Amino acid sequence: MSRTRHTRHLPAVVTAAGLVLALAACNSGPSTSATEGNAAAPSATAAQLDPNADLTKQSLTFTIWDGYSPEDLPQRVKEKLGFTIEKAIHDTNETAMAKITASGGEGFDVAFVSGQYAQALNEAGLLEPLHKELIPNLANLYPEASNLSYDKGNNYSVPYTWGTTGICYRSDLVNPAPTSWNDLLQPKPEYEKKITLMTTERWLALPALKALGKSINTTDDADIAEAKKLLEAAKPKLLAFDDTEFGAKVAKGEAVMAEAWDGWCPTGEPNVKFMVPKEGSDLWVDTMVILKASKNKEAAHAFINFILDPEQHGWAATNILYKVPNKAAMEKIPAAVLASNEPLKYTPADLLQGESIIDLGADSVKYTTLSTEVTAAQ
Repeated sequence: MSRTRHTRHLPAVVTAAGLVLALAACNSGPSTSATEGNAAAPSATAAQLDPNADLTKQSLTFTIWDGYSPEDLPQRVKEKLGFTIEKAIHDTNETAMAKITASGGEGFDVAFVSGQYAQALNEAGLLEPLHKELIPNLANLYPEASNLSYDKGNNYSVPYTWGTTGICYRSDLVNPAPTSWNDLLQPKPEYEKKITLMTTERWLALPALKALGKSINTTDDADIAEAKKLLEAAKPKLLAFDDTEFGAKVAKGEAVMAEAWDGWCPTGEPNVKFMVPKEGSDLWVDTMVILKASKNKEAAHAFINFILDPEQHGWAATNILYKVPNKAAMEKIPAAVLASNEPLKYTPADLLQGESIIDLGADSVKYTTLSTEVTAAQ
C-alpha cells in the first residue's frame, strides 16, 4: 500500500452491545437530553481541583485502542508535563466499558471511548465534569465540535477523532458510481457476491435504516423489523460480512463495494474511492473522558490539554487517517497525506450532516438481536 500506518485497530465505533451488559442497570432507555438535542448534564458535582497542583507528584493511567496514540507518548508527556503515564490497551469499546464498570472507574484516570459510550458512562455517574479552565487548548477545536448531540457543550468529554460511514468502491469496476445505500443492499447482478457489509450491530443496521429513511437511533420495533427484512434479503448477494478487511478486499478487486468507515477506505490505492450515500449517514466520534474515581484529576486535565496541542493532535490525522476536530491540527496535515486520502478533506460542516450515534440504553439489545439474527439467517 502507498500509505504508512501504525498498527490498526477495530475502530472505536465498533460494537454497542457492551452498553447493555455493563450499564443496563443504569440506563432504562435513551438519554432524554441527547435525543432531544440538549446539553447532557454532568453526572454529579465536580471535584475541587487545584490549578497550581504539582503535577510531578501525580501519575496517570489511560486506556485506549492499540495504535491510536504515538508509541512515544509517555516520553513526550514526561518531558513536557513532568509526570509519568501508563497506557492500557482495549480492543473494543466493550472491553473498555467492562474494565471501567467492573472497577467503578478505579485504576483509570482517562479513557478513550466513543461518544455514545461516554454518554452512558456519564449517565452512570462515572465521569468527572470537565474543568475547562484547565484545558485552554479546547480553543483549538472547531466550534462544531461542541455541538455533538451526545454531549452538547463538551461537559464531560473531549472529541479526539471523528468521521462518517459510507461506501468504499473501485471506480474502475463500478459504473456508474454508487449513489445510494441500495447499491449495496439491492446490487445489480454483476456486483452480486462482490459486496461487503459490517456486522457490528449499529453499523450493520445503518445502510438499511438510512435506505428506509429511518433514524440510525430508532428504537421502534417496526423500523428495526423492516431493516432486518431488507438486510436478510441482501445477505445472499454479499461476498461477506466484514468489519476489518473490507479495505483490502476493495483494493484487490475481490470486492467492488463495501460499507466502510471513512478512514479505513484505502483511497490512496489506485481507483479506490469513498462516498457518502444520498440518504445520509452517521457522525461517529471518539472521545477522551476523565473518570470520577481518578485521584490524579489535575494531571488528567493536563494530559487532555497536551493532546489538544496541534502538534500532538495532528499525529492522529496523519498516522491513523481519521480526521481530528482540531482546526489548528488539521491545518498542519502534510499536503501529500491530504492528496492521497480524500476523506481527510471533509469539513466539520460535511460531518455534521451525519446523524450522531447516541446511547440507546436497554434498547441497544434490539440491535444486538438484529445483528445476531441477520448474520445467522440461512
